[in-house]
Amino acid sequence: MNEHVESETRVFGGNHERTLRNILREIGSQLSEFLDTRVQMAKSEFRETLGAVKTAIPLAVLAVALLVTGLLLLTLSLVSLAASAFAGSTYAWFYAFLIVGVCVVAFGALSAFFVANQFRGRGHFPKRTIEVLKADKTWLQNQARG
Repeated sequence: MNEHVESETRVFGGNHERTLRNILREIGSQLSEFLDTRVQMAKSEFRETLGAVKTAIPLAVLAVALLVTGLLLLTLSLVSLAASAFAGSTYAWFYAFLIVGVCVVAFGALSAFFVANQFRGRGHFPKRTIEVLKADKTWLQNQARG
């Protein structure tokens, strides 16, 4: 048993020299701790986002319902106004709905284009976690060089 202890640790002038096995265990332990911390950060950030979404959903549903109702009423008033411009024609309401419909579709397509451009530039991963991981990568590269 004493031989096994001597093979694991060598003593030179009172200082302990660590064996390769101990160093690898320590590195593995630190790497595991490092990864656990990063996973916990990502989970925490996802929970925060999910909490904000859960709070906003009822308000978003109410806002959509009110906006749709208001837009329907405004659309009907615009159609009535356009129909009065064609008062003598038997197709007055058809022309009015056609004109207002084309305008609504054009504005909707333009809005969808701007929304698509907003989402195209954004990533799907948590920003803070990615920034920390990039900083960790830089730190590890500096440690490996030094």
